Amino acid sequence: MSKVYADAKSALDGLLKDDLTIAAGGFGLCGIPENLITAVADSGIKNLTICGNNAGVDGFGMGVLLNKRQVKKVIASYVGENKEFERQVLAGELDLQLVPQGTLAEKFRAGGAGIPGFYTRTAYGTRLAEGKPTRTFDDGREYVLEEAIRADVSIVKAWKGDKAGNLVYRKTSRNFNPMIATCGKVCVAEVEQLVEVGELDADQIHTPGIFVDRIIQGARYEKRIEFRTVQGAAVSKKESENPEQLARREQMARRAAKELRDGYFVNLGIGIPTLVANHIPPGINVTLQSENGLLGIGPFPTEEQVDADLINAGKQTITALPGASFFSSADSFAMIRGGHVDLSILGGMEVAENGDLANWMIPGRMVRGPGGAMDLVSGVKRVVVLMEHTARGASKVLKTCTLPITGKGVVNLLITDLCVFEVVPGQGLVLKELHPGVTLDEVKAKTEASFRVAL
Repeated sequence: MSKVYADAKSALDGLLKDDLTIAAGGFGLCGIPENLITAVADSGIKNLTICGNNAGVDGFGMGVLLNKRQVKKVIASYVGENKEFERQVLAGELDLQLVPQGTLAEKFRAGGAGIPGFYTRTAYGTRLAEGKPTRTFDDGREYVLEEAIRADVSIVKAWKGDKAGNLVYRKTSRNFNPMIATCGKVCVAEVEQLVEVGELDADQIHTPGIFVDRIIQGARYEKRIEFRTVQGAAVSKKESENPEQLARREQMARRAAKELRDGYFVNLGIGIPTLVANHIPPGINVTLQSENGLLGIGPFPTEEQVDADLINAGKQTITALPGASFFSSADSFAMIRGGHVDLSILGGMEVAENGDLANWMIPGRMVRGPGGAMDLVSGVKRVVVLMEHTARGASKVLKTCTLPITGKGVVNLLITDLCVFEVVPGQGLVLKELHPGVTLDEVKAKTEASFRVAL
């Protein structure tokens, strides 16, 4: 029986109905099954539960289903820049189940592997672990039980495929696609190039055809880029209007770069941490890891090098260095949870004096989702947080976090625009450095947390 269908609509015939759970591959807009999403939207089915790393953007990707009110629930790690998604969540019009990114990748992988659940350190002690069973293992730490995800239909996108359903992904468009291809009761794949059986190198196949039930060659691909970032681009209008703020952020990034050591594998979070890559000290060779499936991040591309299949975790266009490797999101978080990443540099909204970090939501006002942050702070060897010391005059360095936390006692070093704190187990915050022009009295006046001075 042939797996090949003429188009997206015919490939989904007989599969679509109201109240389905549909899992879709992609990270941001990279590697999303554009044709199949359009066919789901055009079908008019409703009350869907959609699962994936995120739900696209307003009016594109899975965001189309939200705009057409076809969705009752989303299971994702990140709301991102989708304003309609966030609006529906805050208005109580949509059920949202947020899952840390690495846990989500593993839930899909487990669903496809017949594993009903697994324990992970990620999210322990946070809002996302409330009500879930926990267990202490031989290492003395507590772990959270997470259940696998099994979808009614999974839709994925690959670069090449053959008529037996074997799939090959390209660069960072692999991301969640391999796991989602396995977790559906029925998997429908779309590819840019559909070839005859035998034309793909068996050594290069990422998803074996046993997991794929139906396949089409996509009719067209917009391959929209969320953040087209190129070398030599001017700073944003917002940054140009506030050069003092930009200078402070560069100062924080330069200080964070001093934490790098030769041979380190490093993960840089979105926002201020991305600036650290511009300040790597001479003689220090580090390998930058991106949780969407790249080890060996290079500089931003020239205009001619821009590639929609090559982005970082902030959905910016990037390049890959010689010796780089691409992999799935499940493999990426195996690196992170397994302790293979030496250092993670993240942004923060609040840090408490015991090292708790909050950086993913403001209840009632903003829901961005944890993304990969909860996995990073629970799995890497050392965590450095960069953030501005105050917001609207109020301290962000607190006795106790007021926002939902990302991780308990996970911060090792805090770098603000005023100073540098080390978090010492059993002692709390220790002030190690003041930035030029900053006084101790100023830090004391702007810090709610207790701290010891060791200048």
